[in-house]
Amino acid sequence: MKIFAGCDLGGTNIKAGLVNVEDGHVLISDSAPTLARQGSEAVMERIANLVTDLIAKSGVSKDEIGGLGISAPGVIDLDTNTTEFLPNLYGEWRGVPVGERMESYLEMQIAMLNDVRAITYGEWAFGAGRGVDSMACFALGTGVGGGLVVNNELVLGIGGTAGELGHQTVDLNGPKCGCGNYGCVEVFCSGPAIAAEAARGVRQGWDTRIVELIGHDLNQLTAEVVAKAAEMGDEWALEVWGRAGKYLGIGVANVLTSVGVRRVVIGGGVAKAGDLLLDPVRKEVAERVFLIPMDQVEIVEAKLGTDAGIVGMAAWTARKQGVKVGG
Repeated sequence: MKIFAGCDLGGTNIKAGLVNVEDGHVLISDSAPTLARQGSEAVMERIANLVTDLIAKSGVSKDEIGGLGISAPGVIDLDTNTTEFLPNLYGEWRGVPVGERMESYLEMQIAMLNDVRAITYGEWAFGAGRGVDSMACFALGTGVGGGLVVNNELVLGIGGTAGELGHQTVDLNGPKCGCGNYGCVEVFCSGPAIAAEAARGVRQGWDTRIVELIGHDLNQLTAEVVAKAAEMGDEWALEVWGRAGKYLGIGVANVLTSVGVRRVVIGGGVAKAGDLLLDPVRKEVAERVFLIPMDQVEIVEAKLGTDAGIVGMAAWTARKQGVKVGG
């Protein structure tokens, strides 16, 4: 059994686990609050403590751990494992030598990736993308991230920035995105975007069961509520999901035409809506993609859930060291 540690550094929580990279099985995992307001050094100490505690609880010797992979939501210098820009973490993370500091804390080799690239790699190695040589991943949550695997290799591009599929333009006249662009996939398909579109109908007094589900309190309106209303047959909620699926479908069609991947994996909290989202995505793709054999392409929901990031980082760290990943 070959064991590596994976860690997902998020704005709210830090999740870490020990992973058997031969089969992708998570041996043990746990999480801790990020508490980013305490500063980057305190956050890194918290990661070290979390990993140390997991090793102690697992009964696995520290010498058996091949290394630690850490993902973070932003731009990372992959050569030096230094964070350059983490927009969702409070405080100053520019130029923080995370890899160097974590090596000093834990005395093990460190690798880093953007968080959604880590999810992409995890899903490809052990999840919904297993068995294909090319895959695109869309992760839909508070934002929309992405990643690509082509010819069995994770596509990193310039400084690891390749694969930002959520920030391709799908509407030239669309609203401004937090990234600075206009009409990105994210402004139509993120959880907040879906909730905001549903709220528009509520504010305009449209007949929708969303109103009763939120007790007339728009602060309670989430993508999950919109999915529940749609499952009850609510016409406005179904229309909202159709719109999100249409724009996501345009993004998927662009990727398929330009890259020609064999499988598209859609994950994140928003993807829990299942066919409410995937059916309109598949419909839009069918109406737009003509230059590749679509009978050889699958559009599927992700499999690894919240473990995808730690599994992906463990597998990526192993591969960086020349360790065979998978059976």
